[in-house]
Amino acid sequence: MTIHDLRRNYTFGSLVRNELPCNPMEFFELWFSQLRNSIDLPAWFEVNAMTLSTTAADNTGRSCSRIVLLKQLEKDRFLFFTNYDSAKGRQIAKQPRVALHFFWPLLDRQVRIEGLASKTSDEVSDNYFASRPRSSQLGAAVSPQSSIIHDEAQLELAIEDLDQKYAGRPIPRPDNWGGYQVVPDMMEFWQGKPSRLHDRFRYERAIQYGDWTISRLAP
Repeated sequence: MTIHDLRRNYTFGSLVRNELPCNPMEFFELWFSQLRNSIDLPAWFEVNAMTLSTTAADNTGRSCSRIVLLKQLEKDRFLFFTNYDSAKGRQIAKQPRVALHFFWPLLDRQVRIEGLASKTSDEVSDNYFASRPRSSQLGAAVSPQSSIIHDEAQLELAIEDLDQKYAGRPIPRPDNWGGYQVVPDMMEFWQGKPSRLHDRFRYERAIQYGDWTISRLAP
């Protein structure tokens, strides 16, 4: 079988315009909840995994994508956490327009999101950092994320040194590590259907926190 022969039929469900909520965040929360509560959800599948796409910090206009984890979902924003000095952190600092993408093949669904990213408050970042396992805190504190390293052992030694330094005490959150919040101005919901006649609905708003308009898109 060649690559062009790889395909499957999508039969999970469909979308009806007059059944869609006015606010796409409500729709997202519904789909997210349905996926989390799926009885067939395999242990390896990360429900909150999402693709984050940014624009390169240089002037090449290149697009850059990677998988990150959604860690908080609020009524009007998506939150994730990372090293501010990482490649994505530098890119967001120069061009805050980003795109998110959720792919949920178990339910034949995708969600595309476009919007503006900005840093969360120190309080939000502190609270999340404190909730992480100690090993994750140590790793976040010592890793110069996205930088070239020549020896993995130097990271392991740095973790041991930091762990000993704060033995019996909490690890403080590094100043260059924290959260980003993405406030969407476009959200598209894709439901796979037979014969590739998929349902696609796009929510858009002209101004941040404005009213949403809904359009059906051709598959």
